Amino acid sequence: MKKRLILLGASGSIGTQTVDIVLQHPDLFEICALSVGKNIEQLHRILASIKADTVCVQNEADAGALRETYPDTAFISGDEGLCMLAERTDYDVLVNALVGIVGFLPTLRAIESGHDVALANKETLVCGGALIDAALKKYGRKLLPIDSEHSAIFQCLQGNSIDQVKRLIITASGGSFRTKSREELKNVTVEQALAHPNWAMGAKITIDSADMMNKGFEVTEAHWLFGLDYDAIDVIMHEESVVHSMVEYNDHSIIAQLGAPDMRLPIQYALTWPDRFAYDLSHPLDLAEIGTLHFHKPDVRRFPLLALAYEAGRKGGCYSAVMNAANDCANAAFRQGKIPFLKIEDIVIEAVHRTPYTELNDTGDLMNAVRWGTEFAQKKVEETGR
Repeated sequence: MKKRLILLGASGSIGTQTVDIVLQHPDLFEICALSVGKNIEQLHRILASIKADTVCVQNEADAGALRETYPDTAFISGDEGLCMLAERTDYDVLVNALVGIVGFLPTLRAIESGHDVALANKETLVCGGALIDAALKKYGRKLLPIDSEHSAIFQCLQGNSIDQVKRLIITASGGSFRTKSREELKNVTVEQALAHPNWAMGAKITIDSADMMNKGFEVTEAHWLFGLDYDAIDVIMHEESVVHSMVEYNDHSIIAQLGAPDMRLPIQYALTWPDRFAYDLSHPLDLAEIGTLHFHKPDVRRFPLLALAYEAGRKGGCYSAVMNAANDCANAAFRQGKIPFLKIEDIVIEAVHRTPYTELNDTGDLMNAVRWGTEFAQKKVEETGR
């Protein structure tokens, strides 16, 4: 029997690769509904091969035009439309490939509706990890990680108990600027930042990789996904991106997951777990060809946002949500040419250090923290441009 999926964020990098997997395994999966934002051109390409019964787009005007083109498909719109898809009862797994805090509520609604979630949306756990953790326990559902690092840890844990884990070791490529000094980073361009040496990813996450904010987010996600304290989660630099992450057990044995830097592998594992199925890779991992693997400790003075993520996570409450929101704003401002690259760090660090502590007891508290971080960062971006 086919596994029925709802795919949120179908037009992005993770979304389109999820479609690739479904098309390669038509006997295993079907996409019953999906969402895109404003990329209607990409939606037309998807609908040429995927016959979803319902599609959510960002703008109602686009939905109206699409209804005329696809009379047999229902079109809905906005954040409300995303939650409507998540709350459906006639599917098996929600694949959340959305970018931004918009991905939080659909994840929560899917869990509350009795569904497992294959998660690629970082903000769900970075901002609202405590709320999601409580919902998972209450409704007895699972989060299946799609990020390559968390998928690797998830795979290394199979057949073992989390109680026997000494530490999680998350690998980091170092991004586009891993060989540059702080002085050299002062004048780097957006184009240089987007030239990741190993992975093909969206623009925002590629910038987050260049300043290691993304790795900080992954530490926070690992804390919520696997229930370990921040002191038991380490980051190690690994420029080849062959070892995607590792788990060290109490006897100091380390189990690692290796694979080609292709996101379709962790996406497929999230969808087929606990089983594994073949996937046709054009360039599977060849260790003889790689030859040598390198590892070294990250320099948190070189990457202060990585240290900030640990600090915010340990403080708890609103701090990780504020950090994420401020970074969203600063990252976008850099991509738009409004601030220099290193200003991203200044803004995000100041936002976390200036915000007063508040608990996150519900989604209202979460959105207030996100609003605070966003408004603080926007003000700092404006001050930079004066």
